[in-house]
Amino acid sequence: MSLWRKKPIERLIQESEKTSLKRALSAFDLTLLGIGAIIGTGIFVLTGVASAEYAGPALVLSFILSGLAAAFAALSYAEFASTVPVSGSVYTYTYATLGEFLAWIIGWVLILEYTLAVSAVAVGWSGYFQSLLNGFGLGLPEYLIKNPAEGGLVNLPAVLIILFITWLLARGVKESARFNNLIVFLKVAIVLLFILVGAFYVKPENWTPFMPFGWSGVFTAAAVVFFAYVGFDAVATAAEEVRNPKRDLPIGLIGSLAVCTILYVIVAAVLNGMVPYTKLNTSAPVAFALEQVGQNWLAGIISASAVITITTVMLVMAYGQTRIFFAMSRDGLLPRVFSRVHPRYKTPHINTWITGLVAAGLAGFIPLGRLAELVNMGTLTAFVLIQIGVIILRRTQPDLPRPFRAPGVPVTPILGALCALFLMGNLPGITWMAFFIWLVIGLAVYFLYGYRNSKLANAYPEASEKVS
Repeated sequence: MSLWRKKPIERLIQESEKTSLKRALSAFDLTLLGIGAIIGTGIFVLTGVASAEYAGPALVLSFILSGLAAAFAALSYAEFASTVPVSGSVYTYTYATLGEFLAWIIGWVLILEYTLAVSAVAVGWSGYFQSLLNGFGLGLPEYLIKNPAEGGLVNLPAVLIILFITWLLARGVKESARFNNLIVFLKVAIVLLFILVGAFYVKPENWTPFMPFGWSGVFTAAAVVFFAYVGFDAVATAAEEVRNPKRDLPIGLIGSLAVCTILYVIVAAVLNGMVPYTKLNTSAPVAFALEQVGQNWLAGIISASAVITITTVMLVMAYGQTRIFFAMSRDGLLPRVFSRVHPRYKTPHINTWITGLVAAGLAGFIPLGRLAELVNMGTLTAFVLIQIGVIILRRTQPDLPRPFRAPGVPVTPILGALCALFLMGNLPGITWMAFFIWLVIGLAVYFLYGYRNSKLANAYPEASEKVS
């Protein structure tokens, strides 16, 4: 048995064709799924903190840098998703190109990414929910909206919204997609309304100094706000529930990322033009900026809408997490319970509830900043490996049918991997320490369970040989 055994592409495709999951998603659904995941906490929460503490008005450059790194990764994701349309996203792609050991590591990292992303977004959602309640004089006591690190007992709204999302996902993918599509239209409309109204209150002097923290601040902000782009890769985890995955997955991945990058850059420019960056260190910066220019009515609408629209981010992140668990369990690397499918709803329901309960616990007791930084680390690691995987698969299986081909290989994926590594280097040292602790735990789980129970070694013994 080898740590580097690889899962043959043909076997992956066979698994996709015989999936027990329901194929119900179109290219339009996937694009909206991506937008639903991307637009949320990045615009409504992180823009304020990143401007005030790291980049100032130069936050627009930070979003462009992060978007560039995400774009390189999106091209690689699109090629893999069209070639190997199987649940599991980069975990599955790594299994086919770099071997089981690295596939386990990336799967374990993706578990960290998606679970913490759900928790982090729930904390941001809770801030807007409390702002909305305060507007009606119905605010909750502080000990029920703050985690212990902030002097409270538990962030109860964050816990409850995750439990609602979990229930919705357990009911079925099509039902979840309909809910997401409806909310995405509202979300984009609210963002456009903010841009149109806020543009009339932009004061060019607020953009000066443009780069108060220098380039180091721009780079650090790029690493922090990269959290805003987390989510488009969750589109790839839907592969086995898409009607025409070879065509629709690349459209959903690239289309959603392009739309969201443009909106992010414009919002960052307008926000910093409305209010001096020094005042934006708040958990609800968009609503705060509107209040500062006397647009209280729109600030109220933004707060109310954020409560609804940020919900879709949690929906897609939780969805991605459950499909990673599903793929790893089907491969024997995690217990079989994670791949059990509900006979009526055709969803991995037990897996979904386990994920939801863990995410709810984290959201209730851990601060937003630490969660977001760890999510970024997990995502960037995945981005590095998928781009290495594209290069390897081009060399080892050049004749494999590729409905979508990433342009400029190997230059493009190499640049993408370097961008991701650069952003990782700008994350705080404590984030790296927590990340390595998570990896050590993952290695223990793999060698105690996954290595011994891998279905690949038993069902496909020739794959245990190291393939050059």
